[in-house]
Amino acid sequence: MIFSSLAPPAHKYKQAPGGRSYIFFLGLTLFFVSCVSGSNVYKDIDSAVYQNDFVRGLEEIRSGQQRTMPIYTERNVVSLFLDKGLLEHYAGNYRDSSHDLQEAERLIEEAFTKSITAGIASYILNDNTKEYPGEDYEDIYINVINALNYYHNNDLEGAMVEIRKITMSSGKLDMLSRKYDEPGKSAEQWAEGQLNEMGFENAPAPPQRNQVNFTNSALARYLGALFYLGQGNTDEARIEFGQLHAAFRNNPNVYYHSVPKSVAAAQNVPEGKARLNVICFAGLSPIKEEKIYNQFFPFFRNPYLQFVQLKLPVFQKRPSSIDSIEVDVHRYGKFQLELLEDIGAVVEETYNARFTNIFLKTYIRTMLKYAAADIAATEAGKKAESNLAALAASVLAKQTANISEAADIRMGRYFPGKVYIGGINLDPGTYSARVTFYEKGNIVAQENFRDINIRANELNLIEATSLR
Repeated sequence: MIFSSLAPPAHKYKQAPGGRSYIFFLGLTLFFVSCVSGSNVYKDIDSAVYQNDFVRGLEEIRSGQQRTMPIYTERNVVSLFLDKGLLEHYAGNYRDSSHDLQEAERLIEEAFTKSITAGIASYILNDNTKEYPGEDYEDIYINVINALNYYHNNDLEGAMVEIRKITMSSGKLDMLSRKYDEPGKSAEQWAEGQLNEMGFENAPAPPQRNQVNFTNSALARYLGALFYLGQGNTDEARIEFGQLHAAFRNNPNVYYHSVPKSVAAAQNVPEGKARLNVICFAGLSPIKEEKIYNQFFPFFRNPYLQFVQLKLPVFQKRPSSIDSIEVDVHRYGKFQLELLEDIGAVVEETYNARFTNIFLKTYIRTMLKYAAADIAATEAGKKAESNLAALAASVLAKQTANISEAADIRMGRYFPGKVYIGGINLDPGTYSARVTFYEKGNIVAQENFRDINIRANELNLIEATSLR
């Protein structure tokens, strides 16, 4: 998603009355300067995660936080709790995982509440100067992972509470389509007033907002259906399976593949049989990187200030080497897992509205900074009666503005990339199984499960992970 037609038209320039606004914004540029952690600080954690050594990954996080300059700063606590919570889940530390993910969820909700009540001037501040508020997909998948935490701790009702946070009316998915509308409209009006006060008539139009086309999660619905079946509530399970099919119909950008056959099989377990359900996480979801968008503001008097660079966070895919996953139930058969949800596609879709929001804030902030710089440079040229003085002032102002900007690339780094499911109907009893992850026929990773106690009319679910 690139705003290719954002160059504003030329506008009439006049002397700003009193100079209050542009002095304020020139001073504010100094406040925007902030330290941003580069991705290299995570290399030891990444290495451990890539090798499925989640215990070592957690130790790398702990030791990294004890450094003079910790990996996760005070403004990036959400990412700390997300990463710890995810690695603890993969390592089987389900209670610790729940604690950390719930803390991340609380902080995300707190940040959203603050954003609603904050003034517009605070709204357009560089995101790096504020506490990281989390991404929308992170807030959704917190509950998915935490639902699995509750299941592994034998608390199906707790698991259902987590799923309902996502799927209920006025829940997290329902909020996505309108979350950014009102703040953006108010910011546009405020910025127009500021520019007019500074002497720029007919402020240029801001970028148009993109809508979120992700209204339902097949993964959340699938887990909800399994949890209901585990409680013996077949009617509610049937509704959840219906919602899963609706998710595939209504969200083609995310669900570009067929509904897994194992979904129907999970609904039709023969009398006297028990079903072993398998869910697997493979690969890593996309990662944020800084990207520069070039803009042209021809309405400024100083030519050097007409060419602008906006630094924005974009997601880049982290391709996984895993192309198939096989489950072997010892002495009873093998089966392939099927793709249920591409979390990377969900990331891209849910980021549309937020990216537009970030672009809008950056666009407004940059216009105001450059407008202030344009006025200051013009005044410097008049006082010195020199075009060279105006140029020098505009160069200095532009350098200050550019240095003060950096894309906010904070995030939870260890959400999985794709989710696969499958299952097999068995006689009740105790089994062992092996999950094998393949790349072009070669084994990438394996996970063994022993003493799996399979019961009829109950939920029997095992989970495997390889983030390569």
